[in-house]
Amino acid sequence: MNQQFSLPTALCLSVPDIEALIQGRTIAALPRIFIRPGQRFALYPADSSVSIKAWAKCELCQILDETKPLDILSKLTIWTPKVLKEILQKQQYLFLAYLRVYQLPQLQEISVNPNIQEKLGKFVSLPNSLTVSEAKPVLNDRTFAQRKRQLEKLEPPLHPELEELQSAIASLAISQPAAKQLDDDIKVFLGWSSGKLIKQPDANLAWINDIAKLGDRSIEQDDKKTNYQAGTDFENVVRDSLELLGFTIDYAHKGGAGGLDLFCSKPYPLFGECKAGRKIPNDTAVQLLNLGMLRRPDLFNQAAKLIIGPGEPTTQLQDAAKIQGMAIIKPETLQKLVKLQSNHRNSVDLFKLKEYLKAGQSDEEVDKYIDQVYTEMSLRSQMITAVKELSEQDNETSKVTHPSFTVTEIRVHYNATHNPRLNDELVHDLLIELSSPLTGYLGRIKGSDWKSDRFYFLRDLLVN
Repeated sequence: MNQQFSLPTALCLSVPDIEALIQGRTIAALPRIFIRPGQRFALYPADSSVSIKAWAKCELCQILDETKPLDILSKLTIWTPKVLKEILQKQQYLFLAYLRVYQLPQLQEISVNPNIQEKLGKFVSLPNSLTVSEAKPVLNDRTFAQRKRQLEKLEPPLHPELEELQSAIASLAISQPAAKQLDDDIKVFLGWSSGKLIKQPDANLAWINDIAKLGDRSIEQDDKKTNYQAGTDFENVVRDSLELLGFTIDYAHKGGAGGLDLFCSKPYPLFGECKAGRKIPNDTAVQLLNLGMLRRPDLFNQAAKLIIGPGEPTTQLQDAAKIQGMAIIKPETLQKLVKLQSNHRNSVDLFKLKEYLKAGQSDEEVDKYIDQVYTEMSLRSQMITAVKELSEQDNETSKVTHPSFTVTEIRVHYNATHNPRLNDELVHDLLIELSSPLTGYLGRIKGSDWKSDRFYFLRDLLVN
């Protein structure tokens, strides 16, 4: 159990400074007094409505003057060089406090100090002491130690462009889920957040679990829907599914009686027929052929062709589908594909998927593709774990706060517990992929050649 502490005092800081500390964007504060290392205190926002969200422990306090490189200090904190210079002009030196921040389990409302602006950067007494613990650190031990070392040594940030991108999207992340997800990813990659990226269920994607159910018209009896309505619902969920997979739907083809159910224009042409219910009619292939040739005769012959339905295709339909190059899959298979794409963004390569849409019943082939994707992701997850394990071993033995490893070291550790064995070239290719700014699972220190590259752990890849 985490030990509890009683805090009678708080350090008064500006609201932006406190929010940056809580978000993990910085570990530093600029108090107006020297803070003794080891001292604990609440973080008191200097605004008209006081809600205390976090407390901090001072790990180090430095006194800096104008001889320090303020441009690098600025890049490692949240203050511009201009602000730092203005402070130095007023008081000839800076107090730079390194704060280990912990979130409170709930907000603590306290009365406002009437002279709060005069207390900015100083300690204030709390009306009532707060009881706190170290249960919710903003950054874990390893991440904080890494950030502390970087700031102490004034090492330039490794990814200034990503930091600028994060600053640019920060305001959008408040109201736009996609921007928030990107913001969270960047923070983990930069080391501003040490938690694993745990994907939260998206209420807007709850329909994914109903794809197979909507393909079965037996639910009409419960929902009291007509055959036409049940078919329409299934067509709609298939369109939503293909859009989530990355296809561009041409909504000029909206299905209905006598109409083509769906046409996708990008990344390649795909014509489709949706057949809800327990049977797929014999003439489905002929219907798709006639409607496709009628609507887009210039594209149909070379396009992918897909029939989706829960029923067992007859021998006649199977033969026709094979002759015309039409793949047949069940809604359950589509649902598995969509879940894969939903859980792991951009994991479905539509061009590779096309290779598995074989003429005739294709569920087994598409299942092979899904298994292949999971196998490839598992390999990468295991490679990341190997680097993480090496980091943990190194921390235990040498206390290095930012351990990194060569390709050979990582390959040896991986091969000790996994099959098939990998060579250095393949391991290097995987490490380069995983250390790309677009993935950000590992970090890379570039060497003079690929054999001298070094890699370090940033975050886990959870395969589900």
